[in-house]
Amino acid sequence: MGNLFCCVQVGQSTVAIKERFGRFEDVLEPGCHCLPCFLGSQLAGHLSLRLQQLDVRCETKTKDNVFVNVVASIQYRALADKASDAFYKLTDTRKQIQSYVFDVIRASVPKLNLDDVFEQKTEIAKAVEEELEKAMSAYGYEIAQTLIVDIEPDVHVKRAMNEINAAARMRVAANEKAEAEKIQQIKRAEGEAESKYLSGLGIARQRQAIVDGL
Repeated sequence: MGNLFCCVQVGQSTVAIKERFGRFEDVLEPGCHCLPCFLGSQLAGHLSLRLQQLDVRCETKTKDNVFVNVVASIQYRALADKASDAFYKLTDTRKQIQSYVFDVIRASVPKLNLDDVFEQKTEIAKAVEEELEKAMSAYGYEIAQTLIVDIEPDVHVKRAMNEINAAARMRVAANEKAEAEKIQQIKRAEGEAESKYLSGLGIARQRQAIVDGL
């Protein structure tokens, strides 16, 4: 009797694919199940329903001819009600997602200058997510979230950007210092003028007092 029936256990957040004579028959929920092996039933495999993450690094060029590495983080999961599609339709889910991410990033970033890429990374992430959601839903997958987590320009460009920023900060600091010195000189001159005025006023009053005495 043990050869006629086979017991299988399906873990939590997982489903199992049941086949009969090599043809899909059912999706087994978490728990213990008996398969009538004598009727051709067998377990084809398991499918995780947990949230998974894929980090995709894509090299592309901006509108102002700067090469950058854009790192996108994709969070996705298989849908329980489309488990058969998720199990059978794709051989390598991660490579399929990576291909769509490459396609969207390499179509979006070359339209933007380097500074705009940093400013519009939220819009780029949204474009990637919309394309993935539309494509992967047909394969039984849901895209939970897409983030652009890093934008890395070429090392020489990064060094030049740092030098530009440093020069700009030094220029602002020099302007602030010159403005402070200017204000100090004005205040010093105003103080000296006020001092001389008061001194002259005192001398005039002293002379007037001498005249009045005479």
